[in-house]
Amino acid sequence: MSETRTEHDSMGEIAVPMWAQWGAQTQRAFDNVQLTGRPIDLRVVWSLALIKGEAAKVNAVLPEVPAVTPEIAEAIVVAAKTVVGGHHDDQFPLEAFQTGSGTSTNMNVNEVLANLASQRLGRAGAVHPNDHVNASQSSNDVFPTAVQIALSLAVKHELVPALDRLSVAFRSRARDTVEVVKSGRTHLMDAVPITLGQEFDGWATQVDLAAERCRGALKPLGVLPLGGTAVGTGLNAPYDFAPAVIAALAAVTGLPLAEADDHVAAQSNRDVLVELSGRLRTVAAALNKLANDLRWMASGPATGLGELRLPALQPGSSIMPGKVNPVVPEVVAQVVARVIGLDATVAYAGTQSSFELNTYQPVMADDLLAMVQLLAGASTLLVPCVMGAEPQLDRLAANAEASPAVATALNPLLGYELVAELVATAARTGTSMRSLVLERGLVPADELDRVLDLAAMTRGGVRDGKA
Repeated sequence: MSETRTEHDSMGEIAVPMWAQWGAQTQRAFDNVQLTGRPIDLRVVWSLALIKGEAAKVNAVLPEVPAVTPEIAEAIVVAAKTVVGGHHDDQFPLEAFQTGSGTSTNMNVNEVLANLASQRLGRAGAVHPNDHVNASQSSNDVFPTAVQIALSLAVKHELVPALDRLSVAFRSRARDTVEVVKSGRTHLMDAVPITLGQEFDGWATQVDLAAERCRGALKPLGVLPLGGTAVGTGLNAPYDFAPAVIAALAAVTGLPLAEADDHVAAQSNRDVLVELSGRLRTVAAALNKLANDLRWMASGPATGLGELRLPALQPGSSIMPGKVNPVVPEVVAQVVARVIGLDATVAYAGTQSSFELNTYQPVMADDLLAMVQLLAGASTLLVPCVMGAEPQLDRLAANAEASPAVATALNPLLGYELVAELVATAARTGTSMRSLVLERGLVPADELDRVLDLAAMTRGGVRDGKA
């Protein structure tokens, strides 16, 4: 058993480990709920500490907050910087599953900062977690503010750059394969020709649009409830507090932050998080399409499409020698499954707002940050997979030439019904379309060569990849 000290709060005394920087309220929360052994995402903690530091600076110059002197404020600011820097990560043990307002984690941060600040001043208890660190705030406005900042930073600095790198990889491969003709496919069935470069470009555009959706989340996420305190009325928060703190946070983070026009609305629901979850689900859907296309094209290699060879990363079977599986696309698909499940949790949690507060905020924050991390990681994994994919040129050409859909180019000359009959005959007899058309004398040989030019078909009616 480690040595303990006695801490107290409004409920009485409680033993706290001697080494812990937290106080009584954190200890109670820790003792009450231990389900997973996994602490709440530290990005929420760091964001809370960031807010506390800027709040201390503002409180120190507001006459309505005489308790926060410049000396105390400076001690809080220094303590907050160390927490933001990750120097005290082991002091935040509480799980996401906690009181629904995030009060437990808010008080955890308050108590740790108060202890660290008091130590800096050399006077035990000189800084109070509620009166000083939490001054002008309530868990009900500062915790959701921290969540929105944490998510904004994660989207901006983790997910969007990962998607941008993936798009660059696809564009690079598009340039490499701009003249590689292959069979198009719709319904998993043969369709008219397309180039591999056009497919890579299409994938890149889908990733670009996913990244743009994520960037579009930053403005609504940046509308912060800070200043509303308990129920959105702003009780105990000076009029100038929130605007000053939010302006400072915007300068520090580079995020498009603004104070909510209606604090009651901003605190009574978590619609902005549900909206973000929907955007992340869309990113997941995009990545799943890309992963599936890659593994379909790499299937086989002898009995599948075999049009791409993905990098061989590890043996694929414990019994079949030489078997290699599409590991990265499979990992991405599993990430997508997890993200869609997390999205369902966030959506349900968003329906549980009652009156002036949603009490599912910690789990929403944890799941959304996990979604961002998973999607960023999956996108990063795909980059070397895409760059290392080797087009199997002979198979691509053979599949393109064998596709009965190339007969579509004959429609303007022969009409849909005759071409359909020729396709059916070719499929039944194994005769090529070219041979059937020439045999029946339907189109002169030189004209047939022009019409059935596969590369030309990929350029029909489009300019710069747009219809």
